[in-house]
Amino acid sequence: MRAHYRDEGLSEKDLAPDPFAQFALWFAQATASGLHEPNAMVCSTADEQGRPSSRTVLLKRYDERGFVFFTNYGSRKGREIEANPYASLLFPWHGIARQVIISGAVERTGRDETAAYFRTRPHGSQLGAWASEQSSRVASREDLDRLYAQLAERYPEGEDVPAPAQWGGYRVRPETVEFWQGRENRLHDRLRYRLAAGGNWEIERLCP
Repeated sequence: MRAHYRDEGLSEKDLAPDPFAQFALWFAQATASGLHEPNAMVCSTADEQGRPSSRTVLLKRYDERGFVFFTNYGSRKGREIEANPYASLLFPWHGIARQVIISGAVERTGRDETAAYFRTRPHGSQLGAWASEQSSRVASREDLDRLYAQLAERYPEGEDVPAPAQWGGYRVRPETVEFWQGRENRLHDRLRYRLAAGGNWEIERLCP
């Protein structure tokens, strides 16, 4: 199974001076294209022995400090980040023949930032954060639903739900950001920003 990619390419002269501005441009274009959940990204981490794992999470905010997602700190990815605080994020925008790959160090967001975001979540998602000890074994779906129902009774709709202590944000501070544009004959454009000494961004072209 093969797809034929577009003719138009990605040139160095067309790039923004930093990866955050370039990401903002591409993210806006991905959103305008009608892609389903353009903020969905594959987050890859590794444990202390270097064994990788991946899952899809949602980008919730980004700025020049980095790219933020939220999760249970006790989840598999949370445990791996604590042991090996680096991650890779992949935005697989296949519908427009583009990818963005971000790699860098990971840090927790502050509790104020976590609490502020938690308040914007739908009520059901707030309860879900309490009900799920993410990545841990659960005896049955019925047990999970029962715990959720107990929480819904304790915190009815309209009631303030506090952010769980074990739940919060991670910020990936990029060290490299690659913009991948599909081209004909598998000669794709791959332009990568790399953080150099002094905090400057250098741009390099990679072979496809």
